[in-house]
Amino acid sequence: MSEGFNNFSEFWPYYLREHAKPATRALHFAGTGAGLVLAFMALISVEYWLLLVALICGYGPAWIGHYFVEKNRPATFRHPLWSLIADFRMFFCFITGRLGAELHRLGIR
Repeated sequence: MSEGFNNFSEFWPYYLREHAKPATRALHFAGTGAGLVLAFMALISVEYWLLLVALICGYGPAWIGHYFVEKNRPATFRHPLWSLIADFRMFFCFITGRLGAELHRLGIR
C-alpha cells in the first residue's frame, strides 16, 4: 500500500495492519499504559523528569515489538502525529473491548 495518506481515516487501517500480531499490540498496550501513568504522575507530582521516562516507557516496548515481533519499521518515523493518535486510539479500543471488532472489520487476523 502507498504511504501517501490524505487523512487519518486512510492511515488507520495501515496502522492496524502494521500491528497485526497480538504480541506487538500487547507491547504497545503495555508501553502506552505505562507512558500514560508516568505522564500523569509527572504532572501531579511536578516531577517533570518523569515525562522523559514516560516517553522511553511508551516507545521502548512498541519499538521492540516492531523490530523483533512484527519485523517492520515503526510508523512513527514516517508519520509521527498520526501514529501517536492511532496508538491512543488502538489503546482505547483495546480497553473498551472494541479492538477485536475493528481488526475484524478491516480484515486483520
